[in-house]
Amino acid sequence: MADGGPVEHGYPHLDTVRSAITALYRRLSYHTVNSFETSVVPADVAFCDQDDLHLGVQRVAREIVQHYRLPDARMVISFREMEHAANVELAAGPEYFIELNDRFRNHRRDIGAALAHEVMHVYLHRLDLSFPGTRDNEILTDTAAAYLGAGWLLLDAYREDAASSQKLGYLTPEEFGYVLAKRALVFGEDPSVWFTSPQAYTAYTKGMAQARRDEQQPPLTAAGWAGRRRYAKDRRFAQDHQVPVPPPGLDPGPYSFDGRTPLRVSFPCPTCHQRIRVPVRGRVRARCALCRTVVECDT
Repeated sequence: MADGGPVEHGYPHLDTVRSAITALYRRLSYHTVNSFETSVVPADVAFCDQDDLHLGVQRVAREIVQHYRLPDARMVISFREMEHAANVELAAGPEYFIELNDRFRNHRRDIGAALAHEVMHVYLHRLDLSFPGTRDNEILTDTAAAYLGAGWLLLDAYREDAASSQKLGYLTPEEFGYVLAKRALVFGEDPSVWFTSPQAYTAYTKGMAQARRDEQQPPLTAAGWAGRRRYAKDRRFAQDHQVPVPPPGLDPGPYSFDGRTPLRVSFPCPTCHQRIRVPVRGRVRARCALCRTVVECDT
């Protein structure tokens, strides 16, 4: 939690975020991910200063639990002074103990954001889905919360001006915007109408621009002139020398050729980032086996 301190910007965790989206589709399936087509709406998690603190926090927690389809999970919530925004004790259940930072006693509008992250820990724990290392696992949790419809609250909790700043979660504001944009492109849902923070809206628009670039990488037909030219050069090299491009062990980047005859190219799905492999034979239509996205390619 950045509380008055510097807020990191940009896309330093983008590779891990993309891996998290892929992992969600692999673990949950296309049908389960699509069942989260509707996000948590602001009215369901609204929390004003006149509400009773403990009754209000339990009400918001129940809304998040129901959104994540965890009907038999009960959240026992308390407040204490701590460095982080919140913490959850992951046990066998059905009761899970969540501690919230004492500052939320007076910043109740952001309690839903903190709970969206902590209850997602419970959801992933029950799925037995995790990444190695604390940092990557927290990025997975933020990404899952945003992609499954509750994480827009985390981005809306981001506020920054010349005198103060606040950000919840491990993703940067732009990375939150990127995940929310990826979700919006799949479900046709615009979360920006719910933002109360102007900084959140700016981060979302930047994230949308980054998400759109995923749809403009060769060999996709929406790729720009420079990308198409680079792709044609790499394709000729692979065809003429019958070697992989790039060589084994190097980052394949937006695409790679296998160097065999007939030549094939692989590239990440613009939706879930699972790699798609198709023959090099001009214009083809490919369907991602994981998220069922259909893409138009010029190979």
